[in-house]
Amino acid sequence: MEPPESSNKDSHGYELAEKIILRWDSTASEEARERMIFETDRQEADLYLQAVDEIQRSLSNASISSSSNNAADDQSKVNTTIQIAMARLEDEFRNILITHTSALETDSLFDPMSSSISTPSLHELEEDDSLSSHGNSSNNLLQFQHCESSDSSSYRFTSSIREVDLMPTEAISDLQAIAMRMISSGYLRECIQVYGSVRKTAVDSSFRKLGIEKLSIGDIQRLEWEALESKIRRWIRAAKVCVRILFASEKKLCEQIFECVGTDIDDACFMETVKGPAIQLFNFAEAISISRRSPEKLFKILDLHDALMDLLPDIEAVFNSKSSDSIRVQAAEILSRLAEAARGILSEFENAVLREPSRVPVPGGTIHPLTRYVMNYISLISDYKQTLIELIMSKPSTGSRYSGDPSTPDMEFAELEGKTPLALHLIWIIVILQFNLDGKSKHYRDASLAHLFIMNNVHYIVQKVKGSPELREMIGDDYLRKLTGKFRQAATSYQRATWVRVLYCLRDEGLHVSGGFSSGVSKSALRERFKTFNVMFEEVHRTQATWLIPDAQLREELRISISEKLIPAYRSFLGRFRSHIESGKHPENYIKYSVEDLETAVLDFFEGNPVSQHLRRRSQ
Repeated sequence: MEPPESSNKDSHGYELAEKIILRWDSTASEEARERMIFETDRQEADLYLQAVDEIQRSLSNASISSSSNNAADDQSKVNTTIQIAMARLEDEFRNILITHTSALETDSLFDPMSSSISTPSLHELEEDDSLSSHGNSSNNLLQFQHCESSDSSSYRFTSSIREVDLMPTEAISDLQAIAMRMISSGYLRECIQVYGSVRKTAVDSSFRKLGIEKLSIGDIQRLEWEALESKIRRWIRAAKVCVRILFASEKKLCEQIFECVGTDIDDACFMETVKGPAIQLFNFAEAISISRRSPEKLFKILDLHDALMDLLPDIEAVFNSKSSDSIRVQAAEILSRLAEAARGILSEFENAVLREPSRVPVPGGTIHPLTRYVMNYISLISDYKQTLIELIMSKPSTGSRYSGDPSTPDMEFAELEGKTPLALHLIWIIVILQFNLDGKSKHYRDASLAHLFIMNNVHYIVQKVKGSPELREMIGDDYLRKLTGKFRQAATSYQRATWVRVLYCLRDEGLHVSGGFSSGVSKSALRERFKTFNVMFEEVHRTQATWLIPDAQLREELRISISEKLIPAYRSFLGRFRSHIESGKHPENYIKYSVEDLETAVLDFFEGNPVSQHLRRRSQ
């Protein structure tokens, strides 16, 4: 709406304007209280705005007519009239805002395929036309008729921002006309307060639909982590809608209504509307960033960090004025604290892995829960490779890490030259995991089981690395071969610890006496040798059938390796000396097992089950 053109006003013009103003004085007229000017016909609204312009001009000239007998009384009369007019315009301003205020339809905004985001229904304002709908004067103090809303704000070029029209063009035009006249009369504070209170209510309503709760930092930190995890997921989704759609659209609305009055004013109205909600929104992320650190929080903290990092350009674009410095600073500080929290958790995770205190051996030498936990954790870490590469900037120094401390492992970095800091970090975690596992293996009384335990766990580490392309790429094939060599060495050590003494029973040494070969075999020594073998094999079978190799391929490979050593040795020994036992009394007490029996018995090994009934019956 444009003010009426400037002309010489006499007392008749002022009196006519005053009459219009008083007719709509809601304190003096029941009809005025029940009706709103801008809800009647457009001519009535035009007349009222022209009347306000006339009163403002009279106030500015400090003169009503040359025939005034008492200038002070006239000035007071004008002041009273303008106060009545401003009170009325304030009510009209509030009513237009309320009438056209509604919360965003957030359900569709959550869906990335929704047209509300991908193809938002934005109606470009034809502001040159809309601003001329009220009045025809060009002499208003603010020269409002020359205002053209600019679309050159930098945030409109942020590709992820999706503004939506919060009000129809006609309502915006009415609000522009009212705001211009209130502000030119010195009612800036009232205008901002009314605008902020109504629009903030709309923002609060949208917040509720988005599931953003009013929780203090203390309230958030008192919640159980399981409850916080779901809230973090909801917050990440909601924050994107708030910054890129809700706040951006509120900023656009402020510019449409107030930009022509002055940038500082539209910024002030914007901050009056969204500062409280923005602080409420970011307080959640801040509470997480300063909460107690623990390993299970790392990935949600990284999710928050990534989401906020992704939003930061939009935050800086939407909150780009000096008055919104505090919001930009808060977001940047939260991002920094989230990064520091992630680095701290990784460091504490290292220490937790190194110091994990359990001393009770896992039954059967199977995979330790710590190994599963750490490797699953590392696999998840690799999913956040890009984020963590940026967070872990410093490369450990060349040489042995923690060298000389017997309670920590050494790690030579020379052979890992060229690895990224994150890769070195992950390898270091694997190193300290192995160091811890080596310590736990010493709690097994049976050396064979200790070796089997190391074999199982290092093999699991290798398989987890191979199963993650990202992790394998970072760890590298050279270090992977080193790990593979370690579990194969453990398998070899197991076989030596278990089967060397068993196979020792099948040697020829000590069975022969002087004389011919056929007559030179000591039957008593031979019988004792068979008895010893039977006892040893039965004990190994009874014990190691309850041991467990979870990986089927590894289990089969080890059984084959055992059979390749045991079966030929037993077949050869049996072939050479069976006749000497069978020619004597009770040969079944000494030759208790056929070659096939042993082959079957080996299949019982490492299943984690009680001893085979088949072997037990034959040993009776």
